[in-house]
Amino acid sequence: MCGRFAVTLPDDAMAKVFEAMPGNDLPHVPNYNVCPTNDVHVIRAEDGTRLLVSMRWGFLPHWYKAPNDGPLLINARAETIAEKPAFRAACRERRCLIPASGFYEWTKTEDGKRLPWYIAPVEGEVLAFAGVWQDWERDGQAFRTCAIVTTGANAEMSKVHHRMPVILDRRDWGLWLGEEGRGAATLMHAAPDGTLKLHRVDPRVNSNRAEGPELIEPLIEPI
Repeated sequence: MCGRFAVTLPDDAMAKVFEAMPGNDLPHVPNYNVCPTNDVHVIRAEDGTRLLVSMRWGFLPHWYKAPNDGPLLINARAETIAEKPAFRAACRERRCLIPASGFYEWTKTEDGKRLPWYIAPVEGEVLAFAGVWQDWERDGQAFRTCAIVTTGANAEMSKVHHRMPVILDRRDWGLWLGEEGRGAATLMHAAPDGTLKLHRVDPRVNSNRAEGPELIEPLIEPI
């Protein structure tokens, strides 16, 4: 799964990397502790143009009567996304990229303590998560919402968790966005082994109120 991540690239640098036109009211960056229901940066394609826009992280199916009417859908499983009523139309018609500098995962000690890890690319400054998006409107409230597609873990990630985000290679961005015809389903797999690095970080990040660059710094274990 993916329940927390970091974004450190400035908006203009992000737009350049993804060859996208930046919109207004983009989320604040850097953000070292992006949490569910936060607004996040998203790249979507429209009429042959890539747009860098803001969306709420937490997919709202059209039948939800309120934002809290059902489970908070921050992830969509690659294995079932084409079948689940919440995601199947978005999987065909509304795919997007969700940029991240890295993401967090947790392991547990025998006494139940949650130990956070930060996972980042071995090369490059940004990861592109596969995502899906959905417009939702009810009783005067309107949100454009998204979820991150997840799959089984690769060798590095399996050390800390059995799931991970689908991370798309640059050459596959156009196919996922629908710019290059059919075949996006073939992209929903784990990133190749050796492309990610991970290290323990301070448990402060366990709080969704924590912030600052020190959250992603390697933890120096006490002697």
